[in-house]
Amino acid sequence: MNRTKLKMATLAAAMSLSLSALATDITGAGATFPYAVYTKWAEAYKGATNNQVNYQGIGSSGGVKQIKAKTVDFGGTDAPVKEADLDAAGMVQVPTVMGGVTIVINVPGIDSGKLKLDGATAADLFRGAIKKWNDPAIAKLNPGLKLPDLAVTVSHRSDGSGTTYAFSHYMSKQSMAFMRDVGAGNTVNWPVNGVGGKGNPGVAANVQKISGAIGYVDIADAMKNKMTFVALKNKAGNYIVPNQEAVADAAAGANFKVKGMAPDLLDQAHKNAWPITSATYILAYEKGSDAAKQKAVVDFFTWSLNNGQKMAEELGFVPLPANVVKMVEAEMKNIK
Repeated sequence: MNRTKLKMATLAAAMSLSLSALATDITGAGATFPYAVYTKWAEAYKGATNNQVNYQGIGSSGGVKQIKAKTVDFGGTDAPVKEADLDAAGMVQVPTVMGGVTIVINVPGIDSGKLKLDGATAADLFRGAIKKWNDPAIAKLNPGLKLPDLAVTVSHRSDGSGTTYAFSHYMSKQSMAFMRDVGAGNTVNWPVNGVGGKGNPGVAANVQKISGAIGYVDIADAMKNKMTFVALKNKAGNYIVPNQEAVADAAAGANFKVKGMAPDLLDQAHKNAWPITSATYILAYEKGSDAAKQKAVVDFFTWSLNNGQKMAEELGFVPLPANVVKMVEAEMKNIK
C-alpha cells in the first residue's frame, strides 16, 4: 500500500472510530402495538445517524413498569398515564402514531367486512353472554348472512395491555353489563370461554387457528396477517370497516393540548370515524441521569416523526397531524 492510500485508510478508520464514539445507543420497552413501526424507524435511523435504538414489545404495563424502574431510556404505552401520575414521577408523555383496535373473527363462510356488529352485541360476545355464532342478536344485524351453529371462543390478551385498555374502555361505554362483568383497564376479567395470548401477535395467532374465535388486535396486525375483521357500527350509526382514513377521521379535531397529550379518541361522532381509535405514547423522565441518552431519545423521535411518516403508513398506522407533531416536539424539549 502506498503512503497516500495508507493515509486515507487511517483517516477512514479514525472517522469510523469517531462516529462510533459519538453514537449513543438507547433502549425502550412496552406496548406491542407500535413495535413494528418503532423497529422500522430504528433501522432507518441507524442507517442515517449510526445510533442504535433497541425496542422490546412486552406490553404497555411492562413498559410503564420498566420506565418507572429506570431500566430503559423510554417506555411505550397505549394506555396513557394519568396527569397526576406523570407529575408525581416527573415524566413526559407524548404520542407518536395513531391506530385502531379492530375486532377479528374466524368463522367459516364469512368474509372480511361482511359481518356487522354494533357495540352492545360485540360487548355481549366478548363478555360471554352470546355463545353461538347463529345467536338471534347477531342474526338480527345480519339478515341474509348464513351464520353457523358454532361455539364462540374469545381470544384476549394474557398480559397487561394498552390494546386491552382501549378496547375494554370502548366496550364499557357500549354496555353496562360488560363494565360489570369484565371491567375496563390494562387487565380485565375475561369470560371462561376465552383463551389468552401474549401481545397482539398472540391474540392474532389464536384467532387464526381456532374455528369460531373472535378477538381484538390493532389494525396494523390485522392487515399484516390478512385477518377477517367485522364492520362495526359507529356513533353516527354507520357500519365502518377499519382503515387508516377512518382512524384519521376519528382523530380530527381532537385536543392534544391536554396534559400528557392524551385526548379520548374512542367513539367519536364523525360519520366515518372508526369507533376504537387510539394513539400510542412514549414515556421519558424530564430529568434523567444520563444527558446523552435523554438527548438521544428526543433526537430519535424527532427524526422519526419528521422522516418516518411514510414508513408508518405502509405498516398500517396513521401519522400524527402536522400541528400535533409540532406540539410533540415542543413537549419533548422538557426531556433533559
